[in-house]
Amino acid sequence: MAGKSKSTLSNYARHLAKLAIHFNELPTLVDPDRINDYLHLVKRSHNTPSDSYFKFTVYALRFAYRIEGMKDKRIELPTIKRSKKLPVVLSKEEVRRLLKAPKLLKHRILIGLLYGCGLRCFEVRNLKIEDLDFDRKVLHVKDGKGKKDRYVPLADILIRGIKTYLESEQPIEWLFNSKGEQIIGRAGGDFDGRYSQRGVQWAVNEAKKKAGILKPMNVHTLRHTYATHLLEEGLDILTIKDLLGHECIDTTMIYLHVAQTEKYRAFSPLDRLYLSRK
Repeated sequence: MAGKSKSTLSNYARHLAKLAIHFNELPTLVDPDRINDYLHLVKRSHNTPSDSYFKFTVYALRFAYRIEGMKDKRIELPTIKRSKKLPVVLSKEEVRRLLKAPKLLKHRILIGLLYGCGLRCFEVRNLKIEDLDFDRKVLHVKDGKGKKDRYVPLADILIRGIKTYLESEQPIEWLFNSKGEQIIGRAGGDFDGRYSQRGVQWAVNEAKKKAGILKPMNVHTLRHTYATHLLEEGLDILTIKDLLGHECIDTTMIYLHVAQTEKYRAFSPLDRLYLSRK
Protein backbone atom coordinates (compact mmCIF):
# COMPACT_ATOMS: atom_id res chain seq x y z
CA MET A 1 0.00 0.00 0.00
CA ALA A 2 1.36 3.38 -1.09
CA GLY A 3 4.79 1.86 -1.65
CA LYS A 4 5.29 0.92 2.01
CA SER A 5 6.73 -2.41 3.15
CA LYS A 6 4.74 -4.81 5.33
CA SER A 7 6.96 -4.09 8.33
CA THR A 8 6.49 -0.32 7.93
CA LEU A 9 2.71 -0.67 7.64
CA SER A 10 2.64 -2.92 10.70
CA ASN A 11 4.66 -0.34 12.62
CA TYR A 12 2.26 2.43 11.56
CA ALA A 13 -0.73 0.29 12.56
CA ARG A 14 0.68 -0.28 16.05
CA HIS A 15 1.22 3.45 16.65
CA LEU A 16 -2.19 4.38 15.27
CA ALA A 17 -3.79 1.69 17.45
CA LYS A 18 -2.14 3.16 20.55
CA LEU A 19 -3.40 6.59 19.54
CA ALA A 20 -6.93 5.22 19.10
CA ILE A 21 -6.81 3.54 22.51
CA HIS A 22 -5.50 6.73 24.14
CA PHE A 23 -8.26 8.92 22.68
CA ASN A 24 -10.92 6.20 22.41
CA GLU A 25 -11.62 7.28 18.83
CA LEU A 26 -10.03 7.16 15.40
CA PRO A 27 -6.83 9.27 15.26
CA THR A 28 -8.08 11.01 12.10
CA LEU A 29 -11.06 12.35 14.07
CA VAL A 30 -9.01 13.75 16.94
CA ASP A 31 -8.64 17.52 17.22
CA PRO A 32 -5.15 18.76 16.14
CA ASP A 33 -4.54 20.43 19.52
CA ARG A 34 -5.14 17.15 21.32
CA ILE A 35 -2.82 15.40 18.87
CA ASN A 36 -0.10 17.95 19.65
CA ASP A 37 -0.62 17.42 23.38
CA TYR A 38 -0.20 13.67 22.82
CA LEU A 39 3.00 14.22 20.84
CA HIS A 40 4.42 16.36 23.66
CA LEU A 41 3.51 13.55 26.05
CA VAL A 42 5.38 11.06 23.86
CA LYS A 43 8.42 13.35 23.80
CA ARG A 44 8.47 13.59 27.60
CA SER A 45 7.84 9.90 28.18
CA HIS A 46 10.60 7.96 29.93
CA ASN A 47 8.99 4.59 29.32
CA THR A 48 9.76 4.50 25.59
CA PRO A 49 12.75 5.28 23.37
CA SER A 50 11.14 8.66 22.79
CA ASP A 51 13.03 9.78 19.68
CA SER A 52 12.20 6.81 17.43
CA TYR A 53 8.77 6.32 19.03
CA PHE A 54 7.92 9.97 18.41
CA LYS A 55 9.09 9.79 14.80
CA PHE A 56 7.00 6.72 14.00
CA THR A 57 3.96 8.25 15.67
CA VAL A 58 4.27 11.31 13.43
CA TYR A 59 4.96 9.22 10.32
CA ALA A 60 1.95 7.01 11.07
CA LEU A 61 -0.30 10.06 11.46
CA ARG A 62 0.97 11.61 8.24
CA PHE A 63 0.34 8.33 6.43
CA ALA A 64 -3.21 8.08 7.84
CA TYR A 65 -3.99 11.69 6.89
CA ARG A 66 -2.70 11.12 3.36
CA ILE A 67 -4.71 7.91 2.91
CA GLU A 68 -7.85 9.68 4.13
CA GLY A 69 -7.22 12.67 1.84
CA MET A 70 -6.71 15.04 4.78
CA LYS A 71 -3.70 16.90 3.40
CA ASP A 72 -4.61 20.05 5.31
CA LYS A 73 -3.90 18.30 8.61
CA ARG A 74 -0.35 17.42 7.69
CA ILE A 75 0.83 20.96 8.41
CA GLU A 76 -0.34 20.61 12.02
CA LEU A 77 2.32 17.99 12.71
CA PRO A 78 5.86 19.00 13.73
CA THR A 79 8.73 18.74 11.29
CA ILE A 80 11.17 15.95 12.05
CA LYS A 81 14.82 16.80 11.66
CA ARG A 82 16.75 14.18 9.76
CA SER A 83 19.82 12.70 11.38
CA LYS A 84 23.09 14.23 10.18
CA LYS A 85 25.10 11.16 11.09
CA LEU A 86 27.23 9.80 8.28
CA PRO A 87 26.87 6.11 7.39
CA VAL A 88 29.41 3.50 8.43
CA VAL A 89 31.36 2.22 5.41
CA LEU A 90 33.59 -0.85 5.16
CA SER A 91 36.99 -0.81 3.51
CA LYS A 92 37.64 -3.06 0.53
CA GLU A 93 39.78 -5.32 2.70
CA GLU A 94 36.94 -5.64 5.21
CA VAL A 95 34.52 -6.57 2.42
CA ARG A 96 36.93 -9.25 1.17
CA ARG A 97 37.15 -10.73 4.68
CA LEU A 98 33.36 -10.57 5.04
CA LEU A 99 32.76 -12.40 1.77
CA LYS A 100 35.17 -15.20 2.75
CA ALA A 101 33.82 -15.63 6.28
CA PRO A 102 30.58 -17.69 5.85
CA LYS A 103 30.86 -21.47 5.65
CA LEU A 104 27.72 -21.78 3.53
CA LEU A 105 27.88 -20.78 -0.12
CA LYS A 106 24.32 -19.49 0.28
CA HIS A 107 25.47 -16.89 2.79
CA ARG A 108 28.48 -15.87 0.68
CA ILE A 109 26.17 -15.29 -2.30
CA LEU A 110 23.70 -13.42 -0.08
CA ILE A 111 26.39 -11.02 1.18
CA GLY A 112 27.82 -10.76 -2.34
CA LEU A 113 24.46 -9.54 -3.65
CA LEU A 114 23.92 -7.08 -0.78
CA TYR A 115 27.31 -5.49 -1.46
CA GLY A 116 27.75 -6.16 -5.19
CA CYS A 117 24.29 -4.91 -6.16
CA GLY A 118 23.54 -2.46 -3.34
CA LEU A 119 20.35 -4.25 -2.30
CA ARG A 120 18.13 -3.49 0.66
CA CYS A 121 17.30 -6.36 3.01
CA PHE A 122 13.76 -6.85 1.68
CA GLU A 123 15.02 -6.62 -1.91
CA VAL A 124 17.46 -9.50 -1.51
CA ARG A 125 14.71 -11.55 0.18
CA ASN A 126 12.32 -10.84 -2.72
CA LEU A 127 14.73 -12.02 -5.42
CA LYS A 128 13.42 -14.77 -7.66
CA ILE A 129 15.44 -17.00 -9.94
CA GLU A 130 13.68 -15.42 -12.91
CA ASP A 131 15.14 -12.02 -11.94
CA LEU A 132 18.66 -13.16 -12.88
CA ASP A 133 19.84 -12.34 -16.41
CA PHE A 134 23.27 -13.91 -16.83
CA ASP A 135 23.47 -13.12 -20.56
CA ARG A 136 23.03 -9.39 -20.04
CA LYS A 137 24.82 -9.55 -16.67
CA VAL A 138 22.08 -7.70 -14.83
CA LEU A 139 19.75 -8.26 -11.93
CA HIS A 140 16.12 -7.12 -12.14
CA VAL A 141 15.15 -5.63 -8.78
CA LYS A 142 11.35 -5.62 -8.67
CA ASP A 143 9.11 -3.63 -6.34
CA GLY A 144 11.91 -1.80 -4.57
CA LYS A 145 11.22 1.07 -2.21
CA GLY A 146 8.33 3.09 -3.60
CA LYS A 147 7.36 0.06 -5.74
CA LYS A 148 10.02 1.03 -8.27
CA ASP A 149 11.83 -1.48 -10.49
CA ARG A 150 15.45 -1.11 -11.52
CA TYR A 151 18.28 -3.03 -13.15
CA VAL A 152 21.71 -3.33 -11.54
CA PRO A 153 24.89 -4.89 -12.98
CA LEU A 154 25.94 -8.40 -11.93
CA ALA A 155 29.68 -8.94 -11.52
CA ASP A 156 31.22 -11.92 -13.33
CA ILE A 157 32.53 -13.38 -10.06
CA LEU A 158 29.02 -13.16 -8.59
CA ILE A 159 27.47 -14.81 -11.66
CA ARG A 160 29.87 -17.76 -11.34
CA GLY A 161 29.05 -18.10 -7.65
CA ILE A 162 25.29 -17.91 -8.23
CA LYS A 163 25.46 -20.59 -10.94
CA THR A 164 27.32 -22.91 -8.57
CA TYR A 165 24.80 -22.15 -5.82
CA LEU A 166 21.83 -22.86 -8.12
CA GLU A 167 23.30 -26.20 -9.19
CA SER A 168 24.05 -27.35 -5.65
CA GLU A 169 21.06 -25.96 -3.73
CA GLN A 170 18.41 -26.04 -6.48
CA PRO A 171 16.16 -23.40 -4.90
CA ILE A 172 12.56 -23.16 -6.06
CA GLU A 173 11.05 -19.80 -7.12
CA TRP A 174 12.84 -17.64 -4.53
CA LEU A 175 16.60 -17.33 -4.96
CA PHE A 176 16.97 -17.71 -1.20
CA ASN A 177 14.52 -20.24 0.18
CA SER A 178 14.12 -20.82 3.90
CA LYS A 179 15.13 -24.50 3.70
CA GLY A 180 17.22 -25.27 6.74
CA GLU A 181 16.37 -21.88 8.28
CA GLN A 182 12.86 -22.61 9.58
CA ILE A 183 13.53 -21.58 13.17
CA ILE A 184 15.13 -18.30 12.12
CA GLY A 185 12.37 -17.80 9.54
CA ARG A 186 9.55 -18.07 12.06
CA ALA A 187 11.31 -15.67 14.38
CA GLY A 188 11.81 -13.24 11.53
CA GLY A 189 8.18 -12.76 10.51
CA ASP A 190 6.15 -14.06 7.54
CA PHE A 191 6.97 -17.66 6.73
CA ASP A 192 6.21 -17.88 3.02
CA GLY A 193 9.16 -19.86 1.72
CA ARG A 194 11.51 -16.89 1.43
CA TYR A 195 14.55 -16.41 3.60
CA SER A 196 13.42 -14.36 6.60
CA GLN A 197 14.57 -10.86 7.47
CA ARG A 198 16.05 -12.19 10.68
CA GLY A 199 17.82 -14.89 8.70
CA VAL A 200 19.53 -12.29 6.51
CA GLN A 201 20.49 -10.23 9.56
CA TRP A 202 21.86 -13.31 11.30
CA ALA A 203 23.97 -14.33 8.29
CA VAL A 204 25.53 -10.86 8.00
CA ASN A 205 26.15 -10.59 11.74
CA GLU A 206 27.81 -14.01 11.90
CA ALA A 207 30.05 -13.11 8.94
CA LYS A 208 30.95 -9.83 10.65
CA LYS A 209 32.08 -11.66 13.80
CA LYS A 210 34.07 -14.29 11.88
CA ALA A 211 35.71 -11.59 9.73
CA GLY A 212 36.82 -9.72 12.84
CA ILE A 213 35.14 -6.48 11.80
CA LEU A 214 34.91 -4.13 14.78
CA LYS A 215 32.90 -1.36 13.12
CA PRO A 216 29.20 -1.18 14.05
CA MET A 217 27.50 -2.57 10.98
CA ASN A 218 24.25 -4.14 9.83
CA VAL A 219 22.74 -5.35 6.55
CA HIS A 220 22.27 -1.79 5.26
CA THR A 221 25.97 -1.04 5.83
CA LEU A 222 26.72 -3.12 2.73
CA ARG A 223 24.46 -0.86 0.66
CA HIS A 224 26.25 2.22 2.01
CA THR A 225 29.58 0.57 1.18
CA TYR A 226 28.42 -0.27 -2.35
CA ALA A 227 27.52 3.36 -3.08
CA THR A 228 30.70 4.75 -1.52
CA HIS A 229 33.00 2.35 -3.34
CA LEU A 230 31.33 3.12 -6.68
CA LEU A 231 31.84 6.84 -6.06
CA GLU A 232 35.47 6.27 -5.14
CA GLU A 233 35.93 4.29 -8.36
CA GLY A 234 34.78 7.29 -10.39
CA LEU A 235 31.12 6.53 -11.13
CA ASP A 236 29.02 9.70 -11.29
CA ILE A 237 26.51 10.50 -8.57
CA LEU A 238 23.46 10.48 -10.88
CA THR A 239 24.16 6.94 -12.06
CA ILE A 240 24.66 5.84 -8.45
CA LYS A 241 21.29 7.44 -7.58
CA ASP A 242 19.58 5.29 -10.24
CA LEU A 243 21.40 2.13 -9.19
CA LEU A 244 20.30 2.65 -5.59
CA GLY A 245 16.73 3.41 -6.63
CA HIS A 246 16.69 6.73 -4.78
CA GLU A 247 13.77 9.05 -5.45
CA CYS A 248 15.75 12.20 -4.68
CA ILE A 249 19.38 13.05 -5.45
CA ASP A 250 19.72 14.63 -1.99
CA THR A 251 19.58 11.15 -0.46
CA THR A 252 22.50 10.02 -2.61
CA MET A 253 24.55 13.17 -1.97
CA ILE A 254 25.44 11.97 1.54
CA TYR A 255 28.02 9.63 0.02
CA LEU A 256 29.97 12.63 -1.23
CA HIS A 257 30.78 13.30 2.43
CA VAL A 258 32.04 9.75 2.95
CA ALA A 259 33.87 8.82 -0.25
CA GLN A 260 37.60 9.45 -0.58
CA THR A 261 38.21 10.17 -4.23
CA GLU A 262 41.72 10.76 -5.53
CA LYS A 263 40.95 14.35 -6.51
CA TYR A 264 39.61 15.37 -3.11
CA ARG A 265 41.17 12.78 -0.82
CA ALA A 266 41.64 14.24 2.63
CA PHE A 267 44.85 13.66 4.54
CA SER A 268 46.25 14.26 7.98
CA PRO A 269 48.83 17.05 8.41
CA LEU A 270 50.99 14.42 10.15
CA ASP A 271 51.44 12.77 6.74
CA ARG A 272 53.21 15.90 5.49
CA LEU A 273 54.78 17.17 8.72
CA TYR A 274 58.22 15.65 8.23
CA LEU A 275 58.39 15.77 4.41
CA SER A 276 59.87 19.27 4.44
CA ARG A 277 62.73 18.36 6.78
CA LYS A 278 66.12 18.40 5.18
